[in-house]
Amino acid sequence: MTAPGKPDGCPTARTTSPPPQAKVAAVVGLLVAFELVSGLLQGAAPPLIPEVEKWQHLSTAQAQWFTTVQFFAAAVSVPAFGRLGDLYGHRRLVRVALGCVAVGTVLVALAPNLPVLLLGRALMGPLAALLPLEIGLVRDRLDVDGGRRAVGLLVGALTLGSLLGHALVGPLLSAVGGLRPTLAVLAALAVGCLVVSFLAIPESAVQATGRMDWAGAVLLAVALVTLLGTISRGTAWGWLSPRTLAAVALSCALLWWWARVQLSRPHALVDLRAVARRRAAPYYASGFVLGVVMMGGQGVAVSFLAASPGDEGYGFGLVTWQISVWGAIPHVMAFLGSLLCAGIAARIGYARTLLGAFALIAVGNAGLMAAHSTLPLFAVAYGAVGIGMGLALGGLPSVVVEGSTSDRTASAAAVYNNLKTLGGSVAGAVFAAVLATLVVGTTDTPTLTAYLTVWGLGIAVSVLAAGAQLLVRRSAWQRASAVEGAGRPAN
Repeated sequence: MTAPGKPDGCPTARTTSPPPQAKVAAVVGLLVAFELVSGLLQGAAPPLIPEVEKWQHLSTAQAQWFTTVQFFAAAVSVPAFGRLGDLYGHRRLVRVALGCVAVGTVLVALAPNLPVLLLGRALMGPLAALLPLEIGLVRDRLDVDGGRRAVGLLVGALTLGSLLGHALVGPLLSAVGGLRPTLAVLAALAVGCLVVSFLAIPESAVQATGRMDWAGAVLLAVALVTLLGTISRGTAWGWLSPRTLAAVALSCALLWWWARVQLSRPHALVDLRAVARRRAAPYYASGFVLGVVMMGGQGVAVSFLAASPGDEGYGFGLVTWQISVWGAIPHVMAFLGSLLCAGIAARIGYARTLLGAFALIAVGNAGLMAAHSTLPLFAVAYGAVGIGMGLALGGLPSVVVEGSTSDRTASAAAVYNNLKTLGGSVAGAVFAAVLATLVVGTTDTPTLTAYLTVWGLGIAVSVLAAGAQLLVRRSAWQRASAVEGAGRPAN
């Protein structure tokens, strides 16, 4: 007999007895600490690029690989780590991920040359796999409400850690006297997390049966690296150049081939039929949109804050420390939104919460357009975007995971995470193309229209995501009506 909510033919799951509730609370605390450090490591990387450039005597283009290599490694490792966690235990894979990150941070701190530095950054890719694995741990150890609060705390810790990493790495660099000591401090944090992971974390109560789809993992990795690599080089190659178009076509062909393989396998890396279900697909699509507005839009806003009204004719002419202060507003609001998400959803439901989240993002982007000449109002609008992002960050992983079968928890969260990352990559390329196309005369300075266009695109995709939540609500209402009608006695 098939488990409730599980399609026929799916493998059953192995189940062990859950630990006492008091121990679970302690475990959630440790996982929150891991996410705080994960966010700090990720947030500290971009501000360190200029120092890495000087340290390794790199060109500006070469220095960008300091973040790009980890980004590619994350895209490759997250689906594999998620499925391996479902099969062999989420705690085990959390430790493996932390081990990779610890080794990577140590290599980065001690790197004698660029190849070793990039190897270390690649080994840090599984940082992005921690959250899906941790969600898998808390789902089968807590009740529904406790799991939702735990996801909000984990996402909030990741958001806060990213903010702290970005804000504190500069003062840390000055305090410890250089780049290598700073990297050593970050490595010590990563190694400390690995040690702590062996103290008090119980294994998952539910584990899937079956085997790992290594061929599917390799094929997906090749497809994603091809696609993301093309996006990262699109501006340099030219978006309509034969090389770019050929690489995009190859990426699409590889993804199509991978999808065909997944649909034909009983133990696929990703359950595409579950992802494409009417109740699940809008949430995954909304994850892609969240990546567009969250990752793609941040750099645009920072550029606008730095632009000078006297030189470009728009912007606020802020210096670096002022940008850090004003730019922290959406991060702080996102942190608060992720913490409040579970409580709000308990009162009005996740569909309405997510509808409100993307409505806030749309309204906030409209506010950025309307208040582009008044800094306080611009900050208020930026804060509205941040609250919306926080609510979406806290809500989407919960509904994605709750809609998956118990033996696909981390896999479902990993697919959502990769779609969010892919949305940010695509948006970064599209927004960069807009800013490079709509320029002042023959210069490379973007016009005000370029920024307004980017925020307009943010409104458009947010409205689409809000519409997706309405579709979910309508589908739920129709099911409820059908059940109610079936239960009525015939006249």
